[in-house]
Amino acid sequence: MLKKFRFYILFALSLVFVIGVYYVSDFLERSPVMSCDVPYGFIQTKEAKYYTFAEEIVIQPWRGQHHVYAIFQIPDGYQYEYLFRLKIPGEDIQCGGLMPLDKNVFTGIPHKQGYYPVRGYLNTRIAINLITKGKLDQLKKLQNWQLGYVMTKKM
Repeated sequence: MLKKFRFYILFALSLVFVIGVYYVSDFLERSPVMSCDVPYGFIQTKEAKYYTFAEEIVIQPWRGQHHVYAIFQIPDGYQYEYLFRLKIPGEDIQCGGLMPLDKNVFTGIPHKQGYYPVRGYLNTRIAINLITKGKLDQLKKLQNWQLGYVMTKKM
């Protein structure tokens, strides 16, 4: 009887340990949600700041991480902000990180002469949350994805 009790205790502890390790590893691997309040996210300047909207949007959260993004085109000689804004009416403003793209990379949109492409990633969990709220059409609107940029040199 005592051996059977020990077996059940060891089994229960092993199960709790395995579930705990899985939970902790899953929590550590999740990508962080970008906060719009970070001080480094947006360029503070007294000079003119310009804004552009997305040229193309890809929304495929079922494919996993990094499949909800927008392509922006920034004029040469301008520096883009480190975060873009997603403004959907009736929702909090969401932000996402940016990655420059090689000008030779085919993005599926016509390349504008004198511009360089930038890809802005939205956290997949945010996109799924908006989709479940019925905001997919709003998420697909180009004018809801906004990126600021400033001049870096005199032309």
